[in-house]
Amino acid sequence: MGTPNARPSRLAGVPYVFLLLAIVGEVVGTSLLRATDGFTRLLPTAAVAAAYTASFYCLSRVVRELPVGITYAIWAGLGTVLIVLIGVTFLGERITVSTAVGVALVIAGVVVLNLSGAH
Repeated sequence: MGTPNARPSRLAGVPYVFLLLAIVGEVVGTSLLRATDGFTRLLPTAAVAAAYTASFYCLSRVVRELPVGITYAIWAGLGTVLIVLIGVTFLGERITVSTAVGVALVIAGVVVLNLSGAH
C-alpha cells in the first residue's frame, strides 16, 4: 500500500533500491562531514553536498510509492546504525552501553515497522 496519491509501481522492488541508495548517500555524506573542516575545504564539502543531494533525490523517488513516515523511519534508522558502525570502525569513536542499547532499539523499531506491514 503506497501513499494516497502514489502511482502504481511497475517493479515492486524499485522503491527499495532507491531507499538503499538514499541510505548510502546519507551515510557517505555524514561520514565525510568531519573532512570538510566546517565546510572550509572545497572538495570534501562538494562531496558532502553531492551525497546529500543524491540521497534526497532518491528519497523523493521512494515516497512516490511508500508512506513518508515509514520511508523516513527506515532511512533515518538504518542510516544511524551505519553511521555508528562507521564511527566505531573507521573514525575511532567509542561505543558505550547506552549507544549499543540505542542502536539495538533502532534496529528493533525498523524490524517491527516492516513486520507489521506498515508499508
